[in-house]
Amino acid sequence: MTPLGLHLTVFLREYLPSQREMSVQTCDTYAYAFQLLACFAAKRLKITPSALSIEQLDATLVLAFLEHLEKERGNCARTRNSRLAAIKTFFRFLEYRLPSCLEQARRIRAVPVKKTDEVIIGYLNRAEIQALLDAPDPSSRYGLRDRAMLHLAFAGGLRVSELVGLCLADLILHNQPSVHVMGKGRRERVLPLWRETATAPRDWL
Repeated sequence: MTPLGLHLTVFLREYLPSQREMSVQTCDTYAYAFQLLACFAAKRLKITPSALSIEQLDATLVLAFLEHLEKERGNCARTRNSRLAAIKTFFRFLEYRLPSCLEQARRIRAVPVKKTDEVIIGYLNRAEIQALLDAPDPSSRYGLRDRAMLHLAFAGGLRVSELVGLCLADLILHNQPSVHVMGKGRRERVLPLWRETATAPRDWL
C-alpha cells in the first residue's frame, strides 16, 4: 500500500504552484477538496486520515464522496465538478510517479462531470452603478480608498483577487492612464482607464 501523505504534499506544495504555476487561490481550493476527501475516506474506512493509502482512493470511493457532497453537504453540481477536477488532476500527476496506479487513475479520470445550468447573470443599471461609486465618503481617507477600489473594479471588470493583488507599479495615472492586471490563469492584460476612474486612485494617493 502506498501512503497518500507524501505524494499529496508534493502535489500541493510543489507541483501545483511551481510546475503548473497555479494561483494561490486555486491551490487553496485543491487543498480544501482533499481535506474533505480525506475526512470522508477516513470515516468511511474507519481509519485515521494519516493512515490512508492511494490504493484506497478508488473510483468507487470517489463516486461515494461526490454523492456525499451533493446529498449530505448540499453542494451544487458546479462545486461537485470542482472537487472532481482536483482529484483528476492529482491522479494525472500520479500517473508519472506511480505506474502501478495507472488503471486506478484511468478509472477515476473516466468519472464524468455533471452538466450544470447556465443562469443569466444579474447586473446593475447605470444609476445603480453610479450610486455604488458615490457611496464612500470622499472626506475620509478610507472613503477615498474604497471609492478608488470600486472605480477600478468597475472600469476594469476586475475580480476581487485581481483587485487586491494590484501594486502601485501596476497603475499609470498620467498621460494615458491604465492598469496592468495579472488575471486568472496568469493571463496578463493592460486596461485603459477613463478620466474619472484615474482621478479616484489619484485622489486617494
